[in-house]
Amino acid sequence: MKISGVDIRPGNIIEYEGGIWKVAKIQHTQPGKGGAYMQVEMKNLIDGRKTNVRFRSADTVEKVRLDTKDYQFLYEDGDMLVFMDTDTYEQINLPSDLLGDARPFLQDGMQVSLELWEERPISVQLPSQIEAEIVEADAVVKGQTASSSYKPAVLDNGVRIMVPPHIESGTRIVVDVYEQSYVGKAG
Repeated sequence: MKISGVDIRPGNIIEYEGGIWKVAKIQHTQPGKGGAYMQVEMKNLIDGRKTNVRFRSADTVEKVRLDTKDYQFLYEDGDMLVFMDTDTYEQINLPSDLLGDARPFLQDGMQVSLELWEERPISVQLPSQIEAEIVEADAVVKGQTASSSYKPAVLDNGVRIMVPPHIESGTRIVVDVYEQSYVGKAG
C-alpha cells in the first residue's frame, strides 16, 4: 500500500531502498520558503542500521504489512532466545537484540507476538504492560510534594524507573514496557 511521505507515522513499517525499515521518530517541518516535509528517523529491521530521511508530500513509500503470529517465550540459550509457536509447538531461535530496550522485561512463559515479513521474523512485540516487583527504592525526602516528585527505584529485572514517593521496596507494580515508566500498583 503506497502512502505519501507526510503520512508516515512512528511504528510504521516501510519499504525504502530495497530494505524494510521501522519508523522511530518523525518531525514535520514547514519552512518559510518551499514545501513542507517530514524528517523521518528509521531503523532497518534486517541489519539494524539507522538513518534519517527527508520525505516531501510528493514522495510515496510502500507501507509494508507484516504477518503477526503468537509465540511463547521458553528460555534463553546464550545470546539466543527460544520461542515456541503456540499452534504447532515448533520452536524458533532468535537473537536477543531483536527485542532492543524491552529485553529485560521478557519473562519465562510470556506470550509474545512475532512480526513476520515473508515468513522471516523481524521483530518481537511484548505485552505493553507487565507486573514487576520493586527490589530497591530510595527513601522519601521529607518536604517534597507528593504530586510532582518521583523517586528512583530498581525493578526485579534490574531496570531503573521513577516511581511515586509512597512506593516502597517489595511492592508489585505495573510497568509500561516500552516507555519504561510506572503505571500503577499491581492489583
